Amino acid sequence: MLLELTNVEVVYSDVILVLKGVNLSVAEGHIVALLGANGAGKTTTLKAISGLLRSEDGEVTSGSIQFQGVPIHTEEPQNLVRRGLVQVVEGRRILPHMTVEQNLLVGSKVLKDRAERRQVLDKVYGYFPKLVNLRARVSGYLSGGEQQMLVIGRALMARPRLILLDEPSLGLAPMIVTEIFELVESLRRQEGIAFLVVEQNANVALAVADHGYVMENGRIVLYGTGPELRENEDIKEFYLGMSISGHGKSFKDVKHYKRRKRWLG
Repeated sequence: MLLELTNVEVVYSDVILVLKGVNLSVAEGHIVALLGANGAGKTTTLKAISGLLRSEDGEVTSGSIQFQGVPIHTEEPQNLVRRGLVQVVEGRRILPHMTVEQNLLVGSKVLKDRAERRQVLDKVYGYFPKLVNLRARVSGYLSGGEQQMLVIGRALMARPRLILLDEPSLGLAPMIVTEIFELVESLRRQEGIAFLVVEQNANVALAVADHGYVMENGRIVLYGTGPELRENEDIKEFYLGMSISGHGKSFKDVKHYKRRKRWLG
């Protein structure tokens, strides 16, 4: 396994237990989806992996997180980037007063050789041809879809083996969302990059995912392959907007539903 979480617990401010024994793994070159409602603990899981948790007064208090067989939950984020683990945080955190190319080059700081930086930059432009004509534009003026391409491109500049992708579809038009996930699949296929994707749009995430996890209240409550989860009755009802009979649920139905307790045993 490239990444493995075993019985991970996370506490904020020494008192708030957020993750409660999370077990999760990502194999080399695989796409794994992490699904769940707001507040389930998905983003906390990513930050526990990437080392960003400590900046928010959070701490892994129990269990282990291993990347390439090495424990990493006490590592600094910049060291993890050098190891090949990069997080693309939610909300398209560009550097808005810098140009597109300057944003991309920020992601290459772990590369020592200038020629290598140029080579990787050219490869990123190959994946995002739209950014080529925008390379000199101040990034704060980009559209939401262009900004999402930029932050993924910036992550690629570090030559990662695993990208943690947090809510890539947030606020984007369906056509752009499709492009983003097609790109994720292409990067996995051509570069061998693994992805752990936190996403509320279960339909697009499970369409490309090898495996998926469903998280509720800080626990993993369901696991399966992408196709298995897409056919799961609970996933259809709670995340794909379909009743068991296959008909769309009305807003009134959604407003009052309660998850079936069998998920939590």
